[in-house]
Amino acid sequence: MNNQIQQITAREILDSRGNPTIEVDVFDTAGRSARASVPSGASTGSREAIEFRDNDKSRFGGKGVLQAIEHIHQTIAPALIGCDARQMRQIDAKMIELDGTENKAKLGANAILGVSLACARLGALQSDLPLYQYLGGTGANLLPVPCMNIINGGVHARWQGADFQEFMIAPWGAGSISEAVRWGSEVYQALRNVLKEKGLSTGIGDEGGFAPQVKSNREPLEYIVQAIEAAGFKPGEDVAICIDPASSEFSENGIYTLKTENAKLNATQMSDYYAKLIDDFPVVLLEDGLAEDDWEGWKVLYNKLAGRVELVGDDIFVTNITYIQRGIDEQLANSALIKLNQIGSLSETFDAVNLCHQNNWGTFVSHRSGETTDSFIADMTVAMRAGHLKTGAPCRGERVEKYNQLMRIEQQLGSAAVFAGKNAFIRNC
Repeated sequence: MNNQIQQITAREILDSRGNPTIEVDVFDTAGRSARASVPSGASTGSREAIEFRDNDKSRFGGKGVLQAIEHIHQTIAPALIGCDARQMRQIDAKMIELDGTENKAKLGANAILGVSLACARLGALQSDLPLYQYLGGTGANLLPVPCMNIINGGVHARWQGADFQEFMIAPWGAGSISEAVRWGSEVYQALRNVLKEKGLSTGIGDEGGFAPQVKSNREPLEYIVQAIEAAGFKPGEDVAICIDPASSEFSENGIYTLKTENAKLNATQMSDYYAKLIDDFPVVLLEDGLAEDDWEGWKVLYNKLAGRVELVGDDIFVTNITYIQRGIDEQLANSALIKLNQIGSLSETFDAVNLCHQNNWGTFVSHRSGETTDSFIADMTVAMRAGHLKTGAPCRGERVEKYNQLMRIEQQLGSAAVFAGKNAFIRNC
């Protein structure tokens, strides 16, 4: 009886970009409570679950979430009162049924997800287990490689810099998550000095990375290699590079426009462009190399690069098993990005991860550009044995809180902790 949900309360809070989002508290009959908050993306796939916004221009420019909160209080909460908080799938299924749409357009993925995560946290509390172990069992001991976005471009830099949205470092040669975080921080600080010496801005973008005005998409890679070396590490061996161009943002009708280089390329030419970057720099992961609707182009990209780098689909798969299965069947990629709010519930997120693992695909867990200090995805990454995640630069409180939580988990695990390292990256499928 003491594990039954007694009350659910939601409120409007601000995310890291100053926009409103949802925070949820769930209480049980024993007086215990747990809290979760929901992130929000700027670069979003068209097939993502719907984030319910008020569209009332008199508040937050229309971005308020009071209606989604009302959905929690008036529709979701009454249906979940008396449910066992530990029954994650039953709780999520009930909310999905209440919504009744394919993309959670009635109640909002932000409303459903906030409740889903808070209930999971309450279940962990009731079970007297840390969240990662509650979600993943005794096998939850794999600490991920942190892929840190240290140069921002594209929409995250308001199109003032590179066309590509994220240039990340992966300290995959480290021996532990704490060492990997230290290496990443040291490279980040070295990059600041590299940019200063070249007279470039060290202002930061949405995810904490620097956003310098550059003349090409090669320039950031050159600066990152210099920073890796300046910090005393070997590019490729100690610290590798990951790229997320977020190409849907600069694609139209199968043509990719690189404004910094005054170039217009088709899918084959873009694939060749990436191949050259991989030849010249220690790039080990390419996310969203082509647009979300360029299914035929992804086949070209896969045939050219799947044996050389991990090819991650984000906008094309949106953490949805329907699209991931198509990617598997048609050999379009070898990894999927995992974002909780793309699909809108924890159980569906687990389904996406399980499908990937069953087919020897990688799973790359991700934050969003509009984040909160909630560190849920850190525990989730360990629980799912995902092996790598990205949650921004080693800068800004809402980003580093996830890395800090991973280091706490490593300390809790002690000698049982295993760092994923280079094995986390899928190259041949």
